Amino acid sequence: MNIDTVVDKDYVGKCFRELADAPVSALKGVSASDAKALAKAFNVNTVRDLAELDFVKWAQAITVLAGQEQPAPHEVAKETLLDEAVEMTFPASDPISVDAGITRIEVAPDMVNAQGDHQHAGKVEQSTEEGAAREAAAQ
Repeated sequence: MNIDTVVDKDYVGKCFRELADAPVSALKGVSASDAKALAKAFNVNTVRDLAELDFVKWAQAITVLAGQEQPAPHEVAKETLLDEAVEMTFPASDPISVDAGITRIEVAPDMVNAQGDHQHAGKVEQSTEEGAAREAAAQ
């Protein structure tokens, strides 16, 4: 990346030490009024001050960690139950009957009867309650 593309024209060609100690308005897109607002709100006067601001560090850490976060147990349960419900509604493994033009649909023996528990509503409620209880206990 050419650093000259992110700084104002007055700072093109400067070394990194000079840019770090330059006013925040040296960054392209940061106006003089923006720089004054940063100085007033956070006591940020230089590019270095902005980079070392705790709020910026926290925001960067949260963003990096958000990309690595695993789904919560109740989210996994909901997704699994949804997948199973869709599979019950539209079984991909059942072949189309070529003789009569009728599709044969059977419920797999390990699946819940959809008449008694439509799309695993009972399992969803139970799983949601268990997940909420575990989360409450973890806090």
